[in-house]
Amino acid sequence: MSRPPNYEFQEWWNKQRSKDPADDHHHHHLSSSSSASEDFRLLTVNIHTPASPITSAAAAAEKDRSRSARQLSWIYLLKLHKIANSVAFVTNGFITLLRTANRRIATSPSGPRSESKFYRIIKLFLILSVFLLSIELVAYFRGWHFSPPTLESEVEMSVKYVYAKWLEIRVNYLGPLLQSLTNACIVLFLIQSVDRLVLVLGCFYIKIRGLRPVAEMDYKQDAENGALNADYYPMVMVQIPMCNEREVYQQSIAAVCVQDWPRERMLVQILDDSDDADVQNLIKAEVHKWQQRGVHIIYRHRLIRTGYKAGNLKSAMNCEYVKNYEFVAIFDADFQPAPDFLKSTVPYFKGKDDLALVQTRWAFVNKEENLLTRLQNINLAFHFEVEQQVNGWFINFFGFNGTAGVWRIKALEDCGGWLERTTVEDMDIAVRAHLCGWKFIYLNDVKCLCELPESYEAYKKQQHRWHSGPMQLFRLCFYDILHSKVSVFKKANLIFLFFLLRKLILPFYSFTLFCIILPLTMFMPEAQLPFWVVCYIPGLVSILNILPSPQSFPFIVPYLLFENTMSVTKFNAMISGLFQLGSSYEWIVTKKLGRSSEADLVAIMGNESTPLMESGVHKSSSESGLAELNKLEMNKKMGKKKRNRLYRKELALSFILLTASVRSLLSAQGIHFYFLLFQGVTFLIVGLDLIGEQVS
Repeated sequence: MSRPPNYEFQEWWNKQRSKDPADDHHHHHLSSSSSASEDFRLLTVNIHTPASPITSAAAAAEKDRSRSARQLSWIYLLKLHKIANSVAFVTNGFITLLRTANRRIATSPSGPRSESKFYRIIKLFLILSVFLLSIELVAYFRGWHFSPPTLESEVEMSVKYVYAKWLEIRVNYLGPLLQSLTNACIVLFLIQSVDRLVLVLGCFYIKIRGLRPVAEMDYKQDAENGALNADYYPMVMVQIPMCNEREVYQQSIAAVCVQDWPRERMLVQILDDSDDADVQNLIKAEVHKWQQRGVHIIYRHRLIRTGYKAGNLKSAMNCEYVKNYEFVAIFDADFQPAPDFLKSTVPYFKGKDDLALVQTRWAFVNKEENLLTRLQNINLAFHFEVEQQVNGWFINFFGFNGTAGVWRIKALEDCGGWLERTTVEDMDIAVRAHLCGWKFIYLNDVKCLCELPESYEAYKKQQHRWHSGPMQLFRLCFYDILHSKVSVFKKANLIFLFFLLRKLILPFYSFTLFCIILPLTMFMPEAQLPFWVVCYIPGLVSILNILPSPQSFPFIVPYLLFENTMSVTKFNAMISGLFQLGSSYEWIVTKKLGRSSEADLVAIMGNESTPLMESGVHKSSSESGLAELNKLEMNKKMGKKKRNRLYRKELALSFILLTASVRSLLSAQGIHFYFLLFQGVTFLIVGLDLIGEQVS
């Protein structure tokens, strides 16, 4: 009995044969057969033939399948390898973070540390956040986020009743109050963002029109033509206030002493407030060295350091010989003006009897030293390129930066001189001079080299002084602004823009909105913070801030996160200065490292072609500098050992934000979760002092 024909196999074979053009004729023969059994017998014979097309087709298909399997295996192995590397990288980073945190904790001071009221408030907020997260976790796992319980259906004092009562309090009382505060901060945020946008547009206008201050004379060109002698140069006094500036005193003194200005028309005052006898002796020796080379330079030291920098400058201006000078240039100890600094600034006073100040821009020798200095450079580039330039051009007023500027001595005397009432004596005297009708000029093209703080500790102390001082000054001069004789526009600019918007509102909303309100809205969803406030507007403002330094665009996200992190320091400083709390009047000198090398000093001096250089100063200064650097290295080894530290406010806020991110994850709020997560990690990194200089 013959086997029944396999029609399914025959159909598969016909399809395989149709794929081969060489077998078209044979395929036609098979398809036109009249008997299915004959076709099957023919197929049976062909299957057992070694040269049969069936065998080669099946082998090719099997080969393709084996090749595809091997390729897929390699692809999966590569993916597994990448995943393993990523997991290893994250694990190593996490382990390194734990070890660093453990080392920071182990090396932190063992004694009791005083807790500020601000830190206690943050701790209470952290405890509240953890408690609220615990409640929400219980509600989530019991399914109450799908069907919230009501007071009517629950037994009094049960768990569901307590949660229902909490929901009622949120909806009726806490939610509306938080939403009102949120709306107020959003309005302030938008106003400040518009102010930033207007400043940037003003800067673009200046750039497009090619606007810049013009001097009526050019000392450089006239000196080359032989049209000037020493009597045509005004009398200029140069002041360098310093205090225990062991690392930078030599380079700053050298940069001032080689100024391209007639020596008989310039006096250099070294105003030393150092309480370290070794530093005093080093500075005295440096001054004596330049005196022997014909530079008119004087060393002054105060026995009692009252009033900090303001008291130092005030004491120097009380000298009898100051009346012989018309202008005074001021440089901090880490600043190194170019040899043509005076020739680039003093000519702008010619023919402008109402001009009090010529301010120049800062340039940084260590702006690429680490991430902290890069982020500082973004902020200061916007300050000088946009704020100072726009205010200087359109209203002839801006805050004096305390250094790298030239003052008309008559203007200083007219507005009352240096006062010791605040820690921002530079802003103080600028505001008083503006109220007396004096004008300012900002030169964006003239740059003066200086140094950025490389450690977070130094930067934090600097920012605390820079944000507490303006609030001290606002309290002291508010009455004077209202009763001054300047125009209403200038009064409004000083009160609403200069002080309130840029010195008070900016740190207030930055801290309140992103560190307080945003976490609270996660636990109280009745109040909502729109995602465009969290994402779009901060991103736009960050882009505006980074425009003056386009090479820093890769750091735009770290910049945004770090600025929000610094808001806790700025907010604390603003509150302490406004209400005279804590250490608002404390002055701590920003630590410098002397990043300008001896080669930089020699290069500056090598560009000088005055007779001073012909007397062998180039060589002797270099040798003396190397000797002093060797002494410095020995003193560093013998001195107090530096270390990184923990910052409790930043750590507490990091845990608050991370707790809120867990709550936002339960609510499936995408952009809020990512913002809280990354912001919390940034606070953690800063709190562990992992940004800036690292000391092993």
